[in-house]
Amino acid sequence: MKKLAFLLFPLLALTVGSLSASLSRAGLEGMYPLLIKSPLTPPDAVFPIVWTVLYVLMGLGLALVVRKGGPGTSRAVVAWSLQLALNFCWSLLFFGAGQFLAALLCLALMWFMIVVMMLAFHSVSRAAAWMQMPYLLWVSFAGYLNYMVWVMNP
Repeated sequence: MKKLAFLLFPLLALTVGSLSASLSRAGLEGMYPLLIKSPLTPPDAVFPIVWTVLYVLMGLGLALVVRKGGPGTSRAVVAWSLQLALNFCWSLLFFGAGQFLAALLCLALMWFMIVVMMLAFHSVSRAAAWMQMPYLLWVSFAGYLNYMVWVMNP
């Protein structure tokens, strides 16, 4: 089971991300192109590439934690699950509902939970924690982008 986790956890994260994108597709294709965005907004093609890498890193990080096991593992699994649930909700709020402020608040909570997850991971596996740094940095940037959409599209 512990080796299978290196396949299952990344697949779980990718599946959650794909489901969220699928449920938000109408807003992503219809509403998003019409929004005024920050000049720092990357080209649309960048987002699925970055998110795929981040979901794989999320899953591999959890697999490292589960493989090592021991004290703190349960807390790390809970933190991982909560941040992934918030990740799922953000797309629905931002793209699906066009609720930019609610999405920004969700993103802030997700950022906090990523930090909590990284700390929980660190207590079990430092490598797993550091694997989440690109995710934390990307979500920080996403927070800026989300804020700018909220401000620029009253």
